[in-house]
Amino acid sequence: MDRGRGHMGGWAPTRLAKRMAGLAGGAGSLLAVLAAQPAQASEGGTNLYLLGSGGPEAAVLPPIQGVFLVNTLYRYDGEAGGGRQFVVGGNLVAGLEATVTADFATALWVPTTNFAGGGILALGAILPFGEPDVSVSATFTGPRGSQATRSMSDSAFVVGDPVVTGAVSWKHGDVTTAVSTLINIPIGDYREDQLANLAFHRWAADVSVAATWKPDKSGWDVSGKAGFTFNGENEHTDYDTGTEFHLEGSVAKTFNPSFSAGLQAYYYNQVTGDSGAGAVLGSFKGEVTGVGAQAAYNFKIMDKIPATLRLHAMTEFNATNRLEGSSVWLDFSMPLHVKMPPGH
Repeated sequence: MDRGRGHMGGWAPTRLAKRMAGLAGGAGSLLAVLAAQPAQASEGGTNLYLLGSGGPEAAVLPPIQGVFLVNTLYRYDGEAGGGRQFVVGGNLVAGLEATVTADFATALWVPTTNFAGGGILALGAILPFGEPDVSVSATFTGPRGSQATRSMSDSAFVVGDPVVTGAVSWKHGDVTTAVSTLINIPIGDYREDQLANLAFHRWAADVSVAATWKPDKSGWDVSGKAGFTFNGENEHTDYDTGTEFHLEGSVAKTFNPSFSAGLQAYYYNQVTGDSGAGAVLGSFKGEVTGVGAQAAYNFKIMDKIPATLRLHAMTEFNATNRLEGSSVWLDFSMPLHVKMPPGH
């Protein structure tokens, strides 16, 4: 093997081993992923930032130059009863239920670990695909005049909008801080006037800050993350989604080099209202709280390549202008190609 480049092989310096063990919770959290959660306040409820992704090691990035894989298998089940109305695909609907099964594949590149005062720089791209399944008990006149008066359902296998991302993290003793961004590019498979979609058909950007306190010998991880999502207009539906705020926190304990577990929670609030001709329900600001747990398992592929599996399970309550449901997702992360530091 070239001593300058290659896969992880048998080399595992202490700092890298500790950081890589939490890649799914660290790099995966900073990358977030698209939240494929239909009808949750913003148009169609398709939030750019995945609520619950800012869990353990929320501020941590891989401490070595290279290319990494973060893949997320995701499932969400939610409903909104009581005759509550939503705008989905340009249609005004009620009695909404949704199940989303999706995969979010992320490629993460770390070009330098000495950026802006010793920070780690990461750049990446995310591609979502999957099958949303949406049903409603009634469909009313939409903003473009389409009408239906019967119960109906819609499902399809679709590819969502690609997302580009960037993050920088700095370590100061036991505390790591980070800033990150997500930019949605509206070129995915958007199904006009349909209920089931993963694509937003609008530009959107999220800016977040995170911090992780993780003393080397204690085994504890206390992390927090907060950010804002800024949304553009869906020109097909004339719907301009408002600005969204998300706040998350987690506490986790490492029990041995292979296993860790803990609790996490999030709070979501839409701070500015929706607008445009398609926003027939007015500002329609949303709010929700979620709590759950996560557990991670660290292992080696072919006895040499470090990898991490992290399982999350979250449930929501106190929802306003949103579906209320539960989600389960599994993160998998591993290095694909790394550059060895000098002397290793």
